[in-house]
Amino acid sequence: MKRQRALLWSLALLLSLPALAHDGVEHAAASKSSTQPVASDLSRDAQAYFTDTLLLNQHGQEVRFYSDVLAGKVVLLNVVFTQCKDACPLISRKLQAVREQLGEQSERIHFVSLSSDPVNDSPQALSAFMKKQRLDERQWTFLTGDPAAIETVLTRLGQFSDSPEGHSTLLIAGDVPNKRWSKIRPDAPVQAVAQRLQLLAMPIETE
Repeated sequence: MKRQRALLWSLALLLSLPALAHDGVEHAAASKSSTQPVASDLSRDAQAYFTDTLLLNQHGQEVRFYSDVLAGKVVLLNVVFTQCKDACPLISRKLQAVREQLGEQSERIHFVSLSSDPVNDSPQALSAFMKKQRLDERQWTFLTGDPAAIETVLTRLGQFSDSPEGHSTLLIAGDVPNKRWSKIRPDAPVQAVAQRLQLLAMPIETE
């Protein structure tokens, strides 16, 4: 088990490279901190850091970002907008392939896609996008909401951009209760992304 864990962490380091922005230019926020854990200055109170900002999921239900979406979970976060015609559909379908690669383990990992275009991305638009891309809604939450609320959350994640299409395509994987975070390039192989998530979902061994 320890040898397997070491091999997987080696893979994780190889994947922790800057991601490209939606428009094909390296995203500034990603490039500056791509080798550092997300929220490296995270306080002991994770809820205070990530905030319990109220957002809306694809069903139109109001959810608190930390308490209802992140708390206690292993998560994979990404940013999309439903009017996107290229990267967003491709990455979403790739994440569906990751879920299929995980098999039954996908039930232990929660996927979260946040809209970079809350003005146009209503819950109905998010739901339609999921259906169009044939995404499995189990353990997958799409989020939108008031633009100021979305800005707050994306800023905390280092993913805010001034325009919907300017968002980073960087994937953020996290073991929330144990404060283990890493970043993954969206062009990483499906199997490699699945292995990273499997690593984060492994119980931490104690001496």
